Amino acid sequence: MGNPLRTAQDRRLPRIPEPCALVIFGVTGDLSRKKLIPAVYDLANRGLLPPGFVVVGFARADWGDGSFESLAYAAAKKGARTPWREDVWQRLSERFHFIPGSFDDDDAFDKLATTLDELKERNGIAGNAAFYFSIPPAAFPLVLNQLNRTGMADPSKTGGWRRVVVEKPFGHDFQSAVQLNELVDDVFIPEDVFRIDHYLGKETVQNIMALRFANSLFEPVWNSKYVDSVQITMAEDVGIGSRAAFYDASGAARDVLQNHLLQLLAMIAMEEPTSFDPQEVRAEKLKVLKAISLPPDIATGSVRGQYLPGWVAGERAVGYLEEPNIPADSTTETYAAVRLGIQNRRWAGVPFYVRVGKRMPRRVTEIAILFKRAPHLPFDPADVEMLGHNQLVVRVQPDEGVVLKFGSKVPGTSMEVRDIAMDFQYGEAFTESSPEAYERLVLDVLIGDRTLFPDAAEIEQSWRVIDPLEAAWAGNKPEPYRAGEWGPRASDEMLAREGRTWRRA
Repeated sequence: MGNPLRTAQDRRLPRIPEPCALVIFGVTGDLSRKKLIPAVYDLANRGLLPPGFVVVGFARADWGDGSFESLAYAAAKKGARTPWREDVWQRLSERFHFIPGSFDDDDAFDKLATTLDELKERNGIAGNAAFYFSIPPAAFPLVLNQLNRTGMADPSKTGGWRRVVVEKPFGHDFQSAVQLNELVDDVFIPEDVFRIDHYLGKETVQNIMALRFANSLFEPVWNSKYVDSVQITMAEDVGIGSRAAFYDASGAARDVLQNHLLQLLAMIAMEEPTSFDPQEVRAEKLKVLKAISLPPDIATGSVRGQYLPGWVAGERAVGYLEEPNIPADSTTETYAAVRLGIQNRRWAGVPFYVRVGKRMPRRVTEIAILFKRAPHLPFDPADVEMLGHNQLVVRVQPDEGVVLKFGSKVPGTSMEVRDIAMDFQYGEAFTESSPEAYERLVLDVLIGDRTLFPDAAEIEQSWRVIDPLEAAWAGNKPEPYRAGEWGPRASDEMLAREGRTWRRA
C-alpha cells in the first residue's frame, strides 16, 4: 500500500540518498567553503539529505570540531542559495566532524578510518561514504594510496558503497590522464569514480537535452542541411585571481576548453540516446568526441591570446604579465579559439567555433546555433540588409535561458525585415530558482547517478583533441589583446576568412 500522505507531485523521495557520509579532503579550501558546504546546507534545507547523514572534513589545520563548525557556519550562511534557517543548520552541524592531518600522515588516515567505522554504528550509515577530492591534482595519488592502504576504498571491507569524486583538471595531457585513470580505477571500481565537471550540473546545460529531445520543433533542423555554424563562447571579465601558479602552468585550453567547452559541444552535437541511462548518454557523447576533427592548418584554424592592460566595466585592469606571481616572459594563453569539425553524417561540413577568454568585456557562456539563410529572398536588398542568420542561443550563464532570433517585418508601409528575439529566461518562467551546479552534483554522487559525470574514455578523448593544439602552439607567443576586448584581432580574421563573424555575446 502506498503512503496516503504522499502526493504524486512529490518527486523528492527517489532523490533522497541512503544514510551515508561525505568526506571532504581539503575542507578548508576555497572550493569547499564557497561551493560544497553551501550545497550541503541547501540540500538539507530542501529535505534531500537522509537521516544520519554526516560530513567529515579533512585538512591540514589543527582544529577541533568547534572551530570547524564555525568555519562551516560562516561558509554556509554566506553561500547558501535557499533561505537561512537556524534550526536546519543546528541539526546539520551536529553531524559535522573534523580530522586534522596532512596527506602523508598515516595516523590521520587511520583515525579517519576509525571515525567512519564508529559513525557506521552510531549514525547508521551502513558503511556508505563518498570521498570528495577538493585538493590540488598533484595530491590525488597520495590520497588515493592512503585510502587504498587503510581499506577505506574497498566496499567488501566496509560493508557499504564507497565512491570518490575527482575535480578537474583530470591530468594535464592524454598520457597523464591515462595514468591517473589507471590509478583511480585500481583503488576504486570504475562505477564508483565520479569525475566532476560542474558545468554539467547547471540547469541550462541539462536543458539542452530537454530542448532537443522533448520537442519536435528543433530536432528536424538540427543538422548540416539547415545549420550554417555553431559558436560556443565562454567569456570571463575577471583575470586569474589567486590561481597564478596553476593557471600559468595550464592556460585557457587546458583549464576550460578540454573539459567544459568540449562537454558542451558533445551535448549539442550528440545523437538522441535510447534512454537517459548514464551509459547511454555517455556513449553518445563519446561518439561526438571521437568524431571531432582539428583544422588542417592549426596555425590558421586556431588562435591563442594573452590580455594586455586595459579597461573592464569602467575599471583599470592590469595585463596578464603584470599579475602577481606571473613570470614576465610567460607565453601562457588567456584566450583560445579554434575551428573544429565533426566527421559524421549529421554535422559534416558544419564548423564549430569554440572560444574561451579572460578579461573580456563581460561574463557570459552561451551556445549559438546559426542557421543557414533562406534559399530565396523575394525582397529588395535594401529591405533585408538588417536581417542576419536565424539563431537559437542557449545562455548557460549568467542570464540563464534560451533566445530564438528570427526576421520579422517592421511596422510600416514598406516591406522591411529585421531581426527580433524571443527570449525565455529561467528566472521569469519558473517560480523555483535553479539549484546550484554543485548542489545537483553532490546529490547525484550520494545517490550514485553518474549521468552528468564524464567517464575515463571521455576525458582521454578530450585530451586527444587538445594535445595536438598544445603541440602546435608550443614555442609561439600568444596574440595580444587589451583587457575589455573580445579577444585578439586574429580571432576575428579566422572567421572572416570563411565569411563569418563572431556573434556579439
